[in-house]
Amino acid sequence: MLTPWGDLAVSDAHVHFFSHSFFSRLLQERGDPPEAIQPALSQLGWEAAPLKPEGLARRWVEELDRHGVHRCALIASVHGDEMAVAAALRAYPNRFVGYFMVNPLAPDAENRTRAAFESGLSALCLFPAMHRFPLQDPKVEQLIAIAAQHGKAVFVHCGFLSVGVRKRLGLPSQFDLRFSSPLDVGMLAQRFSKTPFLIPHFGAGLFREALMVADLCPNVYLDTSSSNEWRRYEGLTLRQVFERALQVVGSSRLLFGTDSSWFPRGWNRAVFDQQVEILQQIGISPEDAGRILGGNLNRLLTGSGGS
Repeated sequence: MLTPWGDLAVSDAHVHFFSHSFFSRLLQERGDPPEAIQPALSQLGWEAAPLKPEGLARRWVEELDRHGVHRCALIASVHGDEMAVAAALRAYPNRFVGYFMVNPLAPDAENRTRAAFESGLSALCLFPAMHRFPLQDPKVEQLIAIAAQHGKAVFVHCGFLSVGVRKRLGLPSQFDLRFSSPLDVGMLAQRFSKTPFLIPHFGAGLFREALMVADLCPNVYLDTSSSNEWRRYEGLTLRQVFERALQVVGSSRLLFGTDSSWFPRGWNRAVFDQQVEILQQIGISPEDAGRILGGNLNRLLTGSGGS
């Protein structure tokens, strides 16, 4: 993609894969039959996901091509939907890396985690506030040990959590923010020092704590995704957030992301444009821009060092 720093292989580290099975699982939670998916999506003003995940993967490839995006990380966004992302990876192995959400309290958590990694996915996603578990729970450590055995990453959502699709479908969002501290990630990152830990949204309102943990643990990375509206809790501009993050962790541990999810909106170009403008104002080098906008993701999760 052509950027102010030249032609870069831009890669997005945070895209939710809202598959047909994703919506099916959410509507099951609401007590709706499978045939309710289309009316529910029409009510939201969203496109229906193709029945097979390969179809949605093709839709995303077309969208990435339209914007000139090289690759993105697809997130299976409910427990049990990891094989939808695995199918997308099989269809387009050079365009996607795969993340998957697991609830460590679920009886099938370990088996799902092993199967997901064996299917080619790259990062285990933990949402402690959503599933209401402490990161100190031995079941969490068991899943992270599996990630470490496979040489994979662990994504931990910290801070404020709001899931728009749940709200719009009228599903309860009884999230317990007591479990959302990045400080708890630090304990695990030190124990599993060779495992990359990814904290999205700069810590989502716990920015100071996320920086402290990243400063202490060189295997902790921050993703820049979403509009980062949590800034209203701390009185920071997005430029200040980037400046402080760069001061503490440097360009090699920031992963650009958008938090894109549904169609017809598709890839959230506005997030990219805003962050590029800020990085340009800060005056980062072409090398640093290449790392943040794609090189770090490619190096960390695909083994390619190109930016």
